[in-house]
Amino acid sequence: MTPHIEAKAEEIADIVLMPGDPLRAQFIAENYLENVRQVNGVRNMLMFTGEYKGKAVTIAGSGMGVPSIGIYSYELFKFYDVDTIIRIGSSGAYDEALHVYDVVLATEAYSDSTAFSELVAGEATHVTRPDEATNAVIAQSAAELGLKLHASRVHSSDVFYGIRPLEETIRVTGAQCVEMESYGLFTNANATGKNAACLLSISDHLVTGEATTAEERQTKFDEMIRIALASTLKL
Repeated sequence: MTPHIEAKAEEIADIVLMPGDPLRAQFIAENYLENVRQVNGVRNMLMFTGEYKGKAVTIAGSGMGVPSIGIYSYELFKFYDVDTIIRIGSSGAYDEALHVYDVVLATEAYSDSTAFSELVAGEATHVTRPDEATNAVIAQSAAELGLKLHASRVHSSDVFYGIRPLEETIRVTGAQCVEMESYGLFTNANATGKNAACLLSISDHLVTGEATTAEERQTKFDEMIRIALASTLKL
């Protein structure tokens, strides 16, 4: 056990799917897995372990932002010997080629700050990357399911409410969409020698104004979830 996770070592699977919202973790576990049991409730950061087509999988909430996912992903990698974490989150689109419910596979994450990577990995960098082999498996799974996948750099922002004009943010980051966690996840994976990837469902569009509700973000990201679960069978 750690200060933030009460599960026993054997209660966490080698592969973890990590939505930000713990209620989305509960929804996925209850609707897509079999033989499900809750393995963490500390601070209401819900985690569940079950089976997908016979394969053990843990669904674990991460909370919002790099500091939160930084804690949970590091503890899972370091103290529970998790091999692979795939973030399955929501994202706001910057590019008009993306629409609500489109699924994005992060090819790299741009952060506004280098502090996390410098303190965790000893490297001050704005850009961190996922595991290429894991991304390849995810892309293959999407193709086999006949589901479209957009590969893109993502902006892993430290700020939800900011003053910088959107046009400038898009220019500086070079990203097609924005979220708040992948930079921390990728940094931790690289620092611990583990594997990480990030799948995102577009929940709103910062240019066109398209949006989903909080309930829809909890329950209607089916394509992303199916791609992630199919990928666990190959990892």
